[in-house]
Amino acid sequence: MIDKLEFLLVLAREQNFSKAAEQCGVSQPTLSAGIKQLEDILGVMLVQRSSRFLGLTAEGERVLDWARRIVGDSRAMRQEVQALKRGLAGHLKIAAIPTALAMVSALTTPYRAKHPNVRFTILSRTSIEVLSMLENLEVDAGLSYIDNEPLGKMRSVPIYTEQYRLLTSTDSPLGDREEVTWNEVSQIPLCLLTPDMQNRRIINRLLRATGSEPAPTLESNSMIVLFSHVRTGRWASVMPEKLAETLGLTEQLRSIPIVDPDAAHTIGLIVPNREPMTPLTAALVAEAKLLADQTAAQSTLQSAQTRA
Repeated sequence: MIDKLEFLLVLAREQNFSKAAEQCGVSQPTLSAGIKQLEDILGVMLVQRSSRFLGLTAEGERVLDWARRIVGDSRAMRQEVQALKRGLAGHLKIAAIPTALAMVSALTTPYRAKHPNVRFTILSRTSIEVLSMLENLEVDAGLSYIDNEPLGKMRSVPIYTEQYRLLTSTDSPLGDREEVTWNEVSQIPLCLLTPDMQNRRIINRLLRATGSEPAPTLESNSMIVLFSHVRTGRWASVMPEKLAETLGLTEQLRSIPIVDPDAAHTIGLIVPNREPMTPLTAALVAEAKLLADQTAAQSTLQSAQTRA
């Protein structure tokens, strides 16, 4: 029955019988027959169909919730049994928002040092997509904002605070400043993430609070694209402090704190709220907690040095 519940999960995600069959590695008739057998077992119609997929019935939506839970628990059980037999091994999938991608290696590198038989897939996604992929069991964990928009049925581990900087060239109008205000930032051309990104929605709110409507001269869903433009010295952008540090500043490029108001949001690891967790996910949560402790200690040290 587990395989048929897997079929339902993939069909609900793909909204198409042929695509779902391809994702499951079976023929379309096999997938359709599996869904029909599940309907016969439960005694209800799960899928509205004609010549194509039309959606799930009300009963199908409820079964989908159970399918996520049952399939998730089944995977956790298999992983735990295998871990007891041969140690932690397998494939860990993580979806991260673009502004947090540079921090993923701080989790995966110590993780792999402890568990060398685990391999990773890292995907760049919007915050909404991160939650959707977690809910549909497409990924094991996410790295995203945890204090700005609802997380639903997820648990989170705060890791670090995202603070914002104006990245601009030293010879730009604001390039010689020690700090700038959001009102001043709103007056210059910017390149920013696309509106579907939560980072962009945060920046939009901060800019609109100054009475200005955001009108970037360039948009992209890639922070690398934005940073490469800023590095030319002809563009400016608003980026998280840690991302700017990770990507690297040049002699001609400055990262200037933005104040009035001081704005900060928490980035953390997000995992399904399930007990027991899969062994792969539990080990990742442990690394996130260690990283959070290290980040907090570094922040305390930097604050002490600043006061001194």
